[in-house]
Amino acid sequence: MMMRNGIELLVRRVSAISQHSVSSSFQVLPQFCTSSSSSESPSSKLFIGGLSWSVDEQSLKDAFSSFGEVAEVRIAYDKGSGRSRGFGFVDFAEKDNALSAKDAMDGKGLLGRPLRISFALERVRGGPVVVPRFGKSKRDR
Repeated sequence: MMMRNGIELLVRRVSAISQHSVSSSFQVLPQFCTSSSSSESPSSKLFIGGLSWSVDEQSLKDAFSSFGEVAEVRIAYDKGSGRSRGFGFVDFAEKDNALSAKDAMDGKGLLGRPLRISFALERVRGGPVVVPRFGKSKRDR
């Protein structure tokens, strides 16, 4: 009898939650669920992978400036050695320029190394971090 009262109380509380408050809690989901295959380019910033260690910001800017105005170029460097980590970012003033640069330069060589280019994901501070898990979980083993 006591178990049944507890379940009924729980059902009443859950059914009392308004539909509006539930949907507003999940408004953040669309930004994580959108696919990058949409017709509109998601960003004017490109991720450039596969960079040679000899590539610097100026040579990267020169390689991409033929596609439009380059607003910013950043290469990631190792804090310990000061050497390039092999990737960087090119930010264009226009999204269309970024799209044409991605289409033209993805897979092309720069200083002997093929580039891997994709649209950079926006970095959200304090937002949820989604880490995909592969394989079996500890519970399934």
